[in-house]
Amino acid sequence: MSGRELVVLGTASQAPTRLRNHNGYFLRWDGDGFLFDPGEGTQRQMLLAGVASSAITRLCLTHFHGDHCLGVPGVVQRLSLDRVAHPVRAHFPASGQEYFERLRHASVFHDVVDLREEPIERDGAVSATADWTLEAHRLDHPVEAFGYRLVEPDGRRMLPDRLSRYGLAGPDVGLLQRTGLIEVGGRTVRVEEVSAPRPGQRFAFVMDTRICDAVYALADGVDMLVIESTFLDEDSALADSYGHLTARQAGAVAAACGVRCLVLTHFSQRYGDPARFHAEAAAVYDGKIVVAQDLMRVPFPGRGPT
Repeated sequence: MSGRELVVLGTASQAPTRLRNHNGYFLRWDGDGFLFDPGEGTQRQMLLAGVASSAITRLCLTHFHGDHCLGVPGVVQRLSLDRVAHPVRAHFPASGQEYFERLRHASVFHDVVDLREEPIERDGAVSATADWTLEAHRLDHPVEAFGYRLVEPDGRRMLPDRLSRYGLAGPDVGLLQRTGLIEVGGRTVRVEEVSAPRPGQRFAFVMDTRICDAVYALADGVDMLVIESTFLDEDSALADSYGHLTARQAGAVAAACGVRCLVLTHFSQRYGDPARFHAEAAAVYDGKIVVAQDLMRVPFPGRGPT
């Protein structure tokens, strides 16, 4: 299955509740599948959400607190059980290498998965293809933590009426896109004449952190921001002491960074009414707000105007 969407597998913070599993977020991005922070129970949540293990191509951990990583053993063993044929790359803070090894080999199983570890040591790009770049930035939490940013390069959108005007069709269009110009009917047609700029889409994943420069760097201009909002503003001092954000802070980040869709998650079990998180963020941000619920699917925003 192709396309772009966020599948929410779990939304609790330190302690799960009857309605909220520990963390887990699956980003479907065309032919790639990014599994972020699989907490305890993620394998079962994937089953309920209809996410096959074979859809996972990247495993991305922000840090090694249990609610963000204790699902790794089950996910890795499921990849082996299902004999997933393609390589799966794992990104995580290099300082937690020992913890990843323990999770990776937590029990006896027939290990046939091609899991390629790519630990993160510093800010910057951690992986890149022709279609996207995955970046990481160090956050401010009591243990080392990194947030992730997925960036699609800018491109161009071909305009059918312009193509028709110059008699361009079929393989000639592909050649024009690759080379930037083509000879047609005795004249040179440049790609700029038959297309319009198409800004690349962007996604950010920000978990356990206080407000810091990296939060803004990750969220800058993204189409979708998945961000922790563990606490409400009434407990802002508690949030800061534990290295977390409030819903209001998350909304303020989205407003300052021009975010198109804000997804709030990682909720403390102390709060019973999810609408309060929405209200706090909406007080400072007038864009689209999603208060995440387990097993929810959030379509990735369509491309904005060019």
